[in-house]
Amino acid sequence: MKLWFIESLALLMICTPVFAHHGSTAYDTNKVVVLKGATVTKYVWANPHVIITFDVKDEKGNVQHWSAEAGTPQAVVLSGWSKTSVQPGDVISVYLFQSKTGNLVGRLNKIVLADGSELRDSALGYKEAEGEGKK
Repeated sequence: MKLWFIESLALLMICTPVFAHHGSTAYDTNKVVVLKGATVTKYVWANPHVIITFDVKDEKGNVQHWSAEAGTPQAVVLSGWSKTSVQPGDVISVYLFQSKTGNLVGRLNKIVLADGSELRDSALGYKEAEGEGKK
């Protein structure tokens, strides 16, 4: 009985970080950051998250390299995404919840393609932006 308890406790301790990953606590979900004129550098259609990396110029004209994650491919396809929705070289506007650390990473709220169509994230993409955010 004692051995079973110790093994169960050990298993729970190992699994806890896995469950912790799937929250949004790493991102400031109270503020949408808006990055217009972003050029896609990579689009990864894979589990556990769809990832878009892109370059955007800051206020001083310096290029910043950003990464943003969305839900799983299976989840975002329900919002209209496909594995060919975005291609390197595409110029898009990105609305995201930035990392609380200030790093240039975030959770997607939505992207706006060159034709004006929007693709929203499955988990947080339905929260509307308040104000313009950063540009």
